[in-house]
Amino acid sequence: MQNLLNRSWARPVVVTACALVGMVTLTTSLTGCFPVVAGGAVVTSMMITDRRTSGAQVEDESIELRASNRLNAAFGEQIHQNVTSFNRIALITGEAATPEVQKQAEPIVAKVENVRSVINELVVAEKSTLTQRSNDVYITTKVKASMIDAKDLPASAIKVVTERQVVYLMGLVTEREAKRATEVARGVEGVKKVVRVFEYITEDQLKAMTSSPK
Repeated sequence: MQNLLNRSWARPVVVTACALVGMVTLTTSLTGCFPVVAGGAVVTSMMITDRRTSGAQVEDESIELRASNRLNAAFGEQIHQNVTSFNRIALITGEAATPEVQKQAEPIVAKVENVRSVINELVVAEKSTLTQRSNDVYITTKVKASMIDAKDLPASAIKVVTERQVVYLMGLVTEREAKRATEVARGVEGVKKVVRVFEYITEDQLKAMTSSPK
């Protein structure tokens, strides 16, 4: 499998960069779909199909909890952070008070048990406001709904994280699925940028994955 971090700016330029790898619930009318606000970042996943193994899913939950606790213990009020893990790849989003805090957060998360790699998307800025976080909830819901409406996307296999109107897409997907998901996310009103944190699989791997039990 190939792990990539692709950054796609919705307006007006598209740039791609590669990196080694890759609480309240808002009820919606979408069956099996739920956005979760975790400290400000909005994460949406599906309760239906997941391409990760059951073991990886449990480990991801543990990674998110442990990493978040360690960052809070290390930096306290100097950071507003959210850790989202998918297939043991940890994405850090949020705001750091200083460049030093931003830089030091990554090795702390990297040392958490079972973490394979870390994508550090912390920005040096003031903490996001309640209004900004509420807007992120709305954007995440719209992105996920658009993916479901698209019909040709594995919406249940893609995790959506929104922070300050920047949409992060995570999941085990093919190049074809990644391109389509990016197009759909870009088309949602209010999205400033789309960042792909996908772990890539081939079409043959996808067929094997969906035709055999995990």
